[in-house]
Amino acid sequence: MKKRLQGILACALLCALLAAALPAPASAADFADVPATHWAAEAIDRAAELGIIRGQSASRFGLGQPMTRGAFVTVLCRLFGWEMITPEQGSYTDNQDKDAGYYSAVETARAHGAITDQTDTFRPRDAITREELAVMLVRAMGYGTIAGLAQDLPIPFQDVTTNVGYVAMAYELGLIKGTSGSKFSPDSPATREQATVMLMRLYDGYHTAAPERIGIADAAEELTDLTGYEAVAVNGGRLIHAGGTRLTGQPEAEAADALREAAEAAGAAPLLYLTATSSVLRGDPEDTARLLAQAVEDGGYQGLFLDVEKLQSGQKKEYTELAAAVRQALGDKTLYLMAEAPVWQGTAYDGYDYGALAELADRLVIRVAPYERETAEFPVAPMEPLEEVYYALAELREQVDGSKLSLLLTTTGSAWNGSRSTGEISAAEIKALLDAPKTQSYYADRYACAYLTAEDGAAVWYLDGRAARERVRMAAFFGVDQVCLSDLASVADYDNYSLLSGLN
Repeated sequence: MKKRLQGILACALLCALLAAALPAPASAADFADVPATHWAAEAIDRAAELGIIRGQSASRFGLGQPMTRGAFVTVLCRLFGWEMITPEQGSYTDNQDKDAGYYSAVETARAHGAITDQTDTFRPRDAITREELAVMLVRAMGYGTIAGLAQDLPIPFQDVTTNVGYVAMAYELGLIKGTSGSKFSPDSPATREQATVMLMRLYDGYHTAAPERIGIADAAEELTDLTGYEAVAVNGGRLIHAGGTRLTGQPEAEAADALREAAEAAGAAPLLYLTATSSVLRGDPEDTARLLAQAVEDGGYQGLFLDVEKLQSGQKKEYTELAAAVRQALGDKTLYLMAEAPVWQGTAYDGYDYGALAELADRLVIRVAPYERETAEFPVAPMEPLEEVYYALAELREQVDGSKLSLLLTTTGSAWNGSRSTGEISAAEIKALLDAPKTQSYYADRYACAYLTAEDGAAVWYLDGRAARERVRMAAFFGVDQVCLSDLASVADYDNYSLLSGLN
């Protein structure tokens, strides 16, 4: 590396001396030591333009030089846009010089949880190792708790023995790569260009386009503005098998037509949404597929959204056969399939052939199970707990391209009276509770979910705008660019509970 760098510098000097005869080669962000052809040049250029990283001087980036711990927390603060704090006394014995360029950054990073108080020193002038960098990135994102729980997730790096969950999470989120197929080199110093590339991967993950939206609707009354939705799934009843496969609980034609027309007027594709249990797999798949295709045709829909719930692993093949038959029967019409996530309340779940279903469907919608637990006599019932979203998407990464997935977001709340569930609660009912003078509202960072306690002691868990953003952001790191809202009649657009704002 040293010889190569000397060669690059010698070449740059020669070009400068002969400028009258030959044009100087382009370099990233005007850093003379970063050739335009270098693998990190684009990331360095963008980071410099955004003001995230600076060179060691006006003309030198410091290519190949180690990134110090103090320098890394400084650029981390810039990337997240954290307001800098400068306490009178530093939190670490070796961070007491207020004139040091990293003093405020160290304290700010500590305040935001990117670094901890596990030791009384920070070592700001030491080179940051690749493992330390991964840990800081994950902690800065607020995923420290999830990483601490993810110790058993498999990673390809055989040389990672400490902070396994953090390295695994940074790897699954696409922030880091190995130095080879099986090595991460956790104790090696991270160079300035390596750190810059990792930071820009994080930046890009935080600045993806707003996801596509689809949603499920039961009635046209109190329906949200459907502008911008890709598809609206109109609830068409339930598919059952009782002496044969048939549809039951179908809505009145007038109500279904109103929903379909509302979707079409907004430019969204109307889909027939049907739920079912595994009993439908008893029927002949070809017959069932013809029944479904006919229902789509008769209702004037542009496709089908089929939700067969909670299959067992032994039913995977049968369901895949049904999905294949439905795909064939629908022709070029749209097919969406719902599937339970490959984890269910902390336990591995294997009820669906996700890869095969994703190949057959236009989108495979993933439903993450809520928690339903009681801790110290208080219900813990977040919808789509963020850690479960992570586990599910990490598990699916090798099976399904993220662009074929959609993440279900629950728009209703989960109400509890002590340890007893009292059912769903709509966004309007949540708003009424939030407006009540004695209601207390909270946000559980562990699950990235909002909850409230009412005057009568009732507790309600729900996704607000912040919670939605966290799930959308997590999904984006896995290439998932669509969300499905569970109930379009319960999508709030008011202050304190603006779920839609979380999707923009």
